[in-house]
Amino acid sequence: MAAVQKLQKCAVSPAGKHTASVIFLHGSGDTGRGLRAWVRDVTEPDLSFNHIRIIYPTAPARPYTPMRGALSTVWFDRHKISRDCPEDRESIDDMCNSLGLIIQGEVNAGIPKHRIVIGGFSMGGAMALHLACRYHPDVAGVFALSSFLNKDSAAYQAVEERSRADLPLPELLQCHGTKDDLVLHQWGEDTSELLKKAGMATTFHSFSGLHHQLSMPEMELLRGWILTKIPPLTSS
Repeated sequence: MAAVQKLQKCAVSPAGKHTASVIFLHGSGDTGRGLRAWVRDVTEPDLSFNHIRIIYPTAPARPYTPMRGALSTVWFDRHKISRDCPEDRESIDDMCNSLGLIIQGEVNAGIPKHRIVIGGFSMGGAMALHLACRYHPDVAGVFALSSFLNKDSAAYQAVEERSRADLPLPELLQCHGTKDDLVLHQWGEDTSELLKKAGMATTFHSFSGLHHQLSMPEMELLRGWILTKIPPLTSS
C-alpha cells in the first residue's frame, strides 16, 4: 500500500458559522480548482451556503492506463472506461485513505460525520461511493453526477454486508444526462439499481439532452438535496 498522501484542496467558506461540510470530488484529469470554477460558471447563484464549507480536493497525478500510462490527475487507475472490467482496488483504497484525512480534518474542526456529505462528478462520484459505502458509511449522504461503478465493485458488497447486518447506510443521489457518450446513462442507471438491490436508499434523476457535463438544473437539485441532508442548525 502506498503512503497516505496529503492532498491539495481549495474551499468555499460558509457565510456564517461552519456547522456542516461537503467534499466535492472532480472528474478524471481535472483539479479541485477546475471543478470549483466549473460549478461557479454553471450555477446561479453560486453553490455556497451560510453554514456549509465546500471542499474541492485535487487528485495527485498518476499514470493512467486509459491514457496509455500518461500522467493524469485521477483518483484511481482503471483498466478501461467500462463497467465490464475489474476495479483497480489498490489505487482506490490508497486514495480512500488519503481522502479520509480530509474527512478527519473536518471532524477535528468540530463537524460530526453525520454533518458531512461526500460526492463527485464522473470518476469523482465513483470515488465518493467507495468512500461512503466502504469507509465512511456514517456520513450524511453521498452524491454521484454522471458516474458509474464497475459490475464487480467492492462498494456493492460493502452495502450488502451492512444492509444484512441492519447497519445504517448513507442515502445516495445520482444525476445523469441522457446524452452522455463518455459515461453512458445506462451505466449510471445500472449502478443505482445494483446499489438499491444491495440495500441502499437511492434516487436517480435523468437530465434529458445533457452530455457529460454539469448543468444549472442539476446543480439546483443538488443544492436542495444537500440542504435536506445537512440543514442549518436551529438555535436551542
